[in-house]
This record gives sequence, C-alpha cells and structure tokens, in this order.
Amino acid sequence: MSDGSPDPTERARGLQERYAQVRGFTDALSRPLSAEDCLLQSMPDASPTKWHLAHTTWFFETFVLGPLGEAPFDPSFGYLFNSYYHAVGPRHCRPRRGALSRPALEEVRGYRADVDRRVLACLERMVTGEGAELVGLIELGLQHEQQHQELILTDIKHAFGLSPMRPAYRAREGETSHAAHARRGRGEAASPLGWVEHPEGVCAMGHAGEGFAFDNEGPRHRAFLRGYQLADRLVTCGEYRAFMADGGYARPDLWLSDGWTAAQEGGWQAPLYWEKQGDDQVALTLDGLRGVDDAEPVCHVSLYEADAYARWAGARLPTEAEWEIAATALPSEGNFAEGGVLHPARATPAMRAPSGTERQMFGDAWEWTASAYLPYPGFRPWEGAIGEYNGKFMSGQMVLRGGSCVTPEAHIRPSYRNFFPPSTRWQFSGIRLARDA
Repeated sequence: MSDGSPDPTERARGLQERYAQVRGFTDALSRPLSAEDCLLQSMPDASPTKWHLAHTTWFFETFVLGPLGEAPFDPSFGYLFNSYYHAVGPRHCRPRRGALSRPALEEVRGYRADVDRRVLACLERMVTGEGAELVGLIELGLQHEQQHQELILTDIKHAFGLSPMRPAYRAREGETSHAAHARRGRGEAASPLGWVEHPEGVCAMGHAGEGFAFDNEGPRHRAFLRGYQLADRLVTCGEYRAFMADGGYARPDLWLSDGWTAAQEGGWQAPLYWEKQGDDQVALTLDGLRGVDDAEPVCHVSLYEADAYARWAGARLPTEAEWEIAATALPSEGNFAEGGVLHPARATPAMRAPSGTERQMFGDAWEWTASAYLPYPGFRPWEGAIGEYNGKFMSGQMVLRGGSCVTPEAHIRPSYRNFFPPSTRWQFSGIRLARDA
C-alpha cells in the first residue's frame, strides 16, 4: 500500500490523532440511530449499522492486533464480522447480517472501545519504533473505516426508504415534520450548463506515489486521450425531469439492453427515493421527505439511467481517464460528509469557479464513468489476505469517481476508483456529461 512517508515513527505520531478522529466520526454517525435502527438490513447489498461498527473494529483486531499475538475480544466475532476475506476464515452469510440480534449494540460499542484502547497503545509503542511495520496496516484500516462511514449513511437511507413512515436519519432544527421538508421552496435556478475543453494527448494517470492509495489506483501509466469536453457541473434534478417528461423511461432506443431490462423489471420511472405527491415530486433525504429541488444534482441513478440520459442529451459519459485528467488539476474540495449537509448542493451561479474549470468534481454525487472496473496495466494485488480487498472484484462492475456528499473528505483524491454493478441506485451516484471535441 502506498503511504508516501519514509519515517514510520512520524507516521505513527500522526496516526494517533487521526485514529481517534476517524473512529470518533463513525461513532458520531451512528448516534442519531436507535438500537432497532442499527439492526436494519434492507437488502443483501446493504448491512446493518451495528455490523458496520463491529466489522471495522474486527479489521483492526484481525490485521493489526492479531499479528502482535493479542487475544480477540470474543473469538466468535471473527466469524460474525468477517466480510469477504476467505483467507482469514469462514464468515456469517452476508444477506443475514440483519438477523444478528446478538451481540447487543452496547456490547459492540464495548468491543470498539476495547480495540481502540489496544490499537492506541500499539501506536504509542510505534512512536518509539516498535512494531513500525504495522503503521501501513493501521492507515489501511482507517481508509477502510471511512468507506464504511459512507455505507452507514447509504445503507440506513435505503432501509428508511422502505419504511411507510419515511423516517428521517436526523431531525433538523426548525423542521418538525415531513410535510415541512416537502414544502421547502425552490430558490435560485441552476446555472446554465457549460463545457470545458481538454486537448488530445498522452497523459499519465493513476496514483502518483504521495499519500495513501489503494492497490487498484496503480500502477501509474500512460493513456492516450482524444480531444474531449466535460460538462462544467453535474446534471441537475430539473434537467433530469425534462428527460422523464420526454418519455426517457419509455424509450428503449435510449437504453443499453441490460439497462432496459433492469428498468422494466424494477419498474423504474424516476431516480430512487423520488415519489409522486400530488402533482409534484418529493424525495427522501437523510433529513426526511422534501420537494425535489431542480437546481440540485440528480443522484441515486444507476449507470443505465446515467447512460440513457446522456444519449437523450446528445452527449455521453466520460471515461475514467478523461475524468481523472480533468480532476488532477483541481483541488479535492467540495460538499463532503464532514460538512454535515448530507445531500448534494445546488448548482447555482453563486457556485463560483474560474472560467473554463469544472465544478462539483469532488463531493455532491459520485460520477458514473463509461469505464469498466478493470486492472491497470501491471496491476498486482497486495500480498496476503488484504490482497482480497479490491482485485477480486474486477469483473462486472463500473467505475465511479469524485466522492459524494456522504464521503469523508480526507478519503477522496483524483485517482480514487469506486466501483459498483451498473444497476446500483442506492449510492449517491449522479451524472456528468462528456462529448467529443
């Protein structure tokens, strides 16, 4: 794993504060939820919050404390909270994680506290040089936990979306009911869509070697790009509504074959979480139901919907190389989880950007690309059990870039490759258009 620092003791000092911050943020994300909420599993692809709390802790216990010879908090937890690491041992069936009423939530919190105490003690020893070879594994554990922070929010939103009560993840000050959210007015209109030109040429892409990166972000390699244009902002809800009004979900000529089948079998007529309320559309957010805001980026659309919209708009989706080359020149700043907004930000003229520069490249909504999730030239997975982390999923998935409003800001970078099956909708996934120059 790449970390970019030659001094393990200096890295250990920095990790002490970072470890406490990351683990504390996970706990804070779970705090608005009841014990009953934390047990919900709405589908096999989602996991209960309690499982996320325990699994991220199991990761540190297994890959950091285990090599030091430390005894597990509870030997049964290795079976219950392993995810997909076959080399580590057998595991509980993924679709049945919501059946784990035991251990209780408070016992899982005690598990987290115990492992935190021992990992922080380990880091303290590492400052003096002892066990420094585990520093990289601790950083990997923190990056892994940040992925699960995002999943806590996406998974609980999906569970709440199945409830007839349409509960809110959190109560916002001054908002006392779902109706209050739905009555929120629409303000300033979205800025007109513009295009940013990128020239033809051979470009270097992949992680450059500074700071942490997952194995699938490398090796750095060259890619030839024809001249292309990227839209200067994400597609908005208002623009997507125009696609819907023009029969976008009823026109097979716009859809990939598998996408058309998925849309028909799933009864798709709008993005996930949108529903009709009278003559208007409302959407479930983490703050509850509210009116669809035409100036916000559309999200919770599949690759198939993103691709159909792009065809309808006379454009296409960018490749991941096109996206990365454009993003590398921009600061990795945006609307992320730490800001507490937890929904995409409005794309209005007030969102300033230098002339000829893309906006919303980071945060707001993950951006589907036209690229299959495949290994880069010369890719080699990490050695040992952690080599199962990314490489074995390089089949049948598509790449997304840029992070979303529920992604931790410290977790994202231009080379970061997220990946999901093309029918996935429960992630905060949106659309940026591209076209040939």
